Amino acid sequence: MQEDTIAAIATAMTNSGIGIVRISGEESFAIIDKIYKTKGGKKKLSQEPSHTMHYGYICDGDKVIDEVMVAVMRAPKSYTMEDTVEINCHGGTLVMKRVLETVVRYGARPAQPGEFTKRAFLNGRIDLSQAESVIDVINAKNDFALESSMHQLRGSVKEKVKNLRHRIIHEIAFIESALDDPEHISIDGYGRELDNKVTDICDEIESLLSVSENGELLKEGIRTVIVGKPNAGKSSLMNVLVGKERAIVTDIPGTTRDVLEEQINLDGIILNIADTAGIRKTEDMIEKIGVDKTKDYLAQADLIIYVVDASVGLDNNDKEILELLQENKVLVLLNKTDLLQVISKEDFRNVLSERGLSLPIISISAKEETGIKELKHTIQNMFFKGEVTCNDEVCITNVRQKADLQSALDSMLLVKKSIENQMPEDFYSIDLMNAYEALGGIIGESVGEDLVNEIFSKFCMGK
Repeated sequence: MQEDTIAAIATAMTNSGIGIVRISGEESFAIIDKIYKTKGGKKKLSQEPSHTMHYGYICDGDKVIDEVMVAVMRAPKSYTMEDTVEINCHGGTLVMKRVLETVVRYGARPAQPGEFTKRAFLNGRIDLSQAESVIDVINAKNDFALESSMHQLRGSVKEKVKNLRHRIIHEIAFIESALDDPEHISIDGYGRELDNKVTDICDEIESLLSVSENGELLKEGIRTVIVGKPNAGKSSLMNVLVGKERAIVTDIPGTTRDVLEEQINLDGIILNIADTAGIRKTEDMIEKIGVDKTKDYLAQADLIIYVVDASVGLDNNDKEILELLQENKVLVLLNKTDLLQVISKEDFRNVLSERGLSLPIISISAKEETGIKELKHTIQNMFFKGEVTCNDEVCITNVRQKADLQSALDSMLLVKKSIENQMPEDFYSIDLMNAYEALGGIIGESVGEDLVNEIFSKFCMGK
């Protein structure tokens, strides 16, 4: 219930210098007045100006819990647009719990995950896209994800979506008015005029969707699979990229039996990287299971790094791997350049050409860590045209928002089809309204309570 006053620890539950217990709701000041004291005795913070900080103690009756600094913020000038109190206490886990228990004992209830941000949304301080960007800021894994989330938090998505919805609802209103009052509002030639406007809106939505592909990869990471036959140097490459001995490296083929997964930041690009079992014909049941799992990972990958031992010739195992590869998401590494080369880049290009493939090929030595810089640049060019940025564009990185954008685009394309087929104007209105509602889902103006609850349940407790 919105009428409840809620409280939670807003900082991490670990020992640190400072911990914050946040209180929000109508009873915030009444609660703090009961438990806050100064050296001179009781002091009513409810009578102090908003956005001020006060030194004193949190007490449970005559028992001092902790020495604190308390910030008071009056509605509506707070994160939740409610009366808010933030108790800055010592950052030990025990003392934070004691302060929170005292706050709850005197009238607050423990907040649910994300409930402070949910109140900010329900009270109109932020829209749903901004609320989702809050958790994205917290979970950002690289500079791009952080910049993109902050851009959304400042309202970039909200403003773009509101502009699109305003243009769509204007056309809906015109159609409805014309149908209600045909004597005074003419719709002759309106189909051609609407078609141009719908085209412009479709172009803008398609632009947002095209940018979202890169945005999602940069935010969530590129699902990367390292594949090759046994002893090609896959695990050595994994260790170089991760920067530590993550995988066991030996000269014995088949050492890697299962899939090893790691997340790395490669100059601003997140790779969710998996070192897989070497692909070869084998009678070893455990190794065979690992090989089968490798094939499953390949089907789901955004990027496949095929490691080839350039110091030995190709064999049937390489041919089997080549049969699994597809254009556009495969990068070939000719490894072990520190040894005598049996396979050159030109040799391998000819092998690929025979199978109708044209793939980037890089010579590296995982042992001596050469060629890694070229590998990074090649991945940037494959996915981001050499630049890891969305500049100042509105960059959709949220899967839910992307789905709503696609739904809006599908509805707008149906409007164009109705115009082309010279359907009655009320057909236009139906699909325009569907697009309007789909866009409303992005900013939270047309979503159900269950979806709202699901979104905020993913937040941490004190946010």
